[in-house]
Amino acid sequence: MPKPNVREQIVVAGLETLHRRGFNGCGVQDITDAAGVPKGSFYNHFESKEALGVAVLDRYWQICAAQLRLLSDERVPPLDRLRGYFESLAETIAGQGYAKGCLIGNFSTELADQSRLVRERLTGIFAAWTQALETCIRQAQRTDAVRSNLDARTLAALLLSAWEGTVMRVKVDKSDAAFKQFMAVVFTDILS
Repeated sequence: MPKPNVREQIVVAGLETLHRRGFNGCGVQDITDAAGVPKGSFYNHFESKEALGVAVLDRYWQICAAQLRLLSDERVPPLDRLRGYFESLAETIAGQGYAKGCLIGNFSTELADQSRLVRERLTGIFAAWTQALETCIRQAQRTDAVRSNLDARTLAALLLSAWEGTVMRVKVDKSDAAFKQFMAVVFTDILS
């Protein structure tokens, strides 16, 4: 029987623990307990909890990339892709009982001023995320499905900021009311 990959166990447990409890809401011991590995083995694979935070962000972003592919499915009209993408994100968060929110947003509010390493990784993630939205918005603008009097990059950044604020709100309210407001305003007023 193959030996389990300890690093992988720590990343998986770290993702779940940090997403549920927050970076400052748990320690290395909590993560290694969840992974079922000795605390000492943590430092064989990670220089610090901060380094694990970056690895966890990378894993989370890989998971997000699966949904991000919805934006590039050219068999679907671009505006429908945008709508479907945000609906998919909302379903994922609702499926978690609104308890976890978005790890990217959570780390942004919790660690931006605490960790240069995490902040730099978040900057890269936000840039890639904005680019994916921008590309889809540009395609929608070319078909006149989205207003073209606003810059696609600006619209993408605005949507992303509004989305992250919406996710924070549903986490507090424990309901989908803010999702419904986001969808109504974005797809009725902002993009059209």
